[in-house]
Parts: sequence; C-alpha cells; structure tokens
Amino acid sequence: MSFKDVLESGKFAVTAEVGPPKGTDITEMRHHMQLLKGKLDAVNVTDNQSAVMRISSTAVCMIAMEEGLEPILQMTCRDRNRIGLQSDLLGASILGIKNVLCMTGDHVSAGDHKGAKPVYDLESVQLLKAVDGLNK
Repeated sequence: MSFKDVLESGKFAVTAEVGPPKGTDITEMRHHMQLLKGKLDAVNVTDNQSAVMRISSTAVCMIAMEEGLEPILQMTCRDRNRIGLQSDLLGASILGIKNVLCMTGDHVSAGDHKGAKPVYDLESVQLLKAVDGLNK
C-alpha cells in the first residue's frame, strides 16, 4: 500500500525521519534504512536539517527507493529561489518521488555555514501553491 493510499484510508500513518549524512559515506544510513523496511509507511528525508550542509535530500530519496522505502522529500525554502525550488520539484517527479513536505527552513545562523546567505524567496505556504500549480 502506498503512502498516499494509507493517508486516504484514514489509517494511522507511520513515518520515520532520515537525516542524510554530512559526508559521502552512506553505509550507516543504508543500514538504518534496511532496519526500517517493512515497519513504516514512508521515510521523511530532511533537507539540510538545522541549516547544516548534508547530502542532497533528492539523492537520499533515491537511495531510500533502492532500499524499498517510500520517501517523503523535505524541501526547505531557505537555500533556493522559486526557480530552483520548482526545478528540484520537477526533477524529483521524474525520478519517481511522489511525496513532498514543504518547509520554510531554519535560518542559516543556526547551521554550520554562518556566512551563507538565506534565500527565502518563497515560504512554505507559497511553496505549497507552487507544488499545486505544477501538479495542475
């Protein structure tokens, strides 16, 4: 049963959060994904959680699908303008990622690149409207 089917059925949905690692060693992350398989409805893949630079959430969603898990792509508005956000949404769609959680995102001052410039061209509700527009 897909995550969408679970939500539409009214059943209690179970998800877990997967935080991509800071480096390129994904061995431990894959192991954790394997432990989750068959125990939940979907995995939430964070997008540079706490404003800390990590592996792309889209790439980790693909790994989750390889591991037999249904991913939820978390997308924050902090790091991309509306062009980049929509481009990433289109890319996720053609890769088979069907679920998106739209978030405004933590300010860069909370993270590991204090000199980074926050974008916030859109905030989460505006991003939801952009998703809706792309779906139509």
